Amino acid sequence: MSAASVRRDGEALVFGGALDRAAAAALWPQARGLAAGARRFDLTQVSSVDSAGLALLAELATQAPDVAVLGEPAGLAELRAAYRLDASLGFGR
Repeated sequence: MSAASVRRDGEALVFGGALDRAAAAALWPQARGLAAGARRFDLTQVSSVDSAGLALLAELATQAPDVAVLGEPAGLAELRAAYRLDASLGFGR
């Protein structure tokens, strides 16, 4: 399993690895600095997402309203439904 990562590629934030509690804490400072103006979150290289990873993505989405989320890593759909997040990771918009 590869370490979690985030990078900016044009209008996309590209994530990799497992977005879990440790990854969310480690990636937060870098991701926060990259999120403004992002139009896509590319999760195609993410292996899984837990609730902390979803919290990271949802918080970043507040800086990038109506962001398109690409990819469906394990856990994302179930957590998004449980927390009632829309496709842009917003709360009941």
